[in-house]
Amino acid sequence: MNDYFTLNNGVKIPSIGFGTWQTPDGETAENVVSFALKNGYSHVDGAAVYENENGVGRGIKASGVPRNQLFITSKVWNTERGYESTKKAFKKSLADLGLEYLDLYLIHWPANLKQFPIADEINLETWRAMTELYKEGKIKAIGVSNFQPHHLKPLMKTEIKPMVNQIEYHPGCLQEETVRYCKENDIVVEAWSPLGSGRVLSDEKLIGIAEHYSKSVAQLCVRFALQNGIVPLPKSVTEERILENRDVMDFEITKEDMAEIIKMGEFGGSGLQPDEIDF
Repeated sequence: MNDYFTLNNGVKIPSIGFGTWQTPDGETAENVVSFALKNGYSHVDGAAVYENENGVGRGIKASGVPRNQLFITSKVWNTERGYESTKKAFKKSLADLGLEYLDLYLIHWPANLKQFPIADEINLETWRAMTELYKEGKIKAIGVSNFQPHHLKPLMKTEIKPMVNQIEYHPGCLQEETVRYCKENDIVVEAWSPLGSGRVLSDEKLIGIAEHYSKSVAQLCVRFALQNGIVPLPKSVTEERILENRDVMDFEITKEDMAEIIKMGEFGGSGLQPDEIDF
């Protein structure tokens, strides 16, 4: 759990994050975050729209881990995009989490032309607010989530280019064009739902491959992302699985098995397309 990726501004990001999507606020969020941080995780991925940042913040505090040893992420939600709204949303997330700064702040989804005729302008205004917060030292790194190359290109022309792009990524959902573009432009890719939200865990082929290593399919999926140079963000509220998802540093998937997983084709994805969403 001590391995890191290095962002294009030199900031180090722990190679496995702890996801908090769908984690109920209150005691559940507090307890699972505290447990994860006490047991080897140092990277927590959150978002305002998850509606659990109060509990996540209490979990961070309860863990007792020094703040400078942690990497905490939040995201600005779609209804808060734009310059002034992003500044307010950031301030609220910081207050809800009980933190003085964030390590990473992301645009949760790109504005799209289906909803907005000036989608690129909205994304750029959101990015301008985040750039200012970054330059003020309130955020250590800034990036995006669910952006495809055509969404990213306008931001690449600005003063500060994105450092991270968090996308859906798991066996059966590889988003090869987006991953390739990010790697070519020195943008670290993070994987949300690296376990396919559980949808790929019952696949017979993956079960067979995982058995070769005496590992679970979940561990295989986490390791698969890492070996492809991608930061996985597995989520669980079960202590046993939280521990299982981090224990992937003691094996390596062979080139042959990596190739088998890559050629499996599309399955198990959420079906969410950034240019088609209406939320």
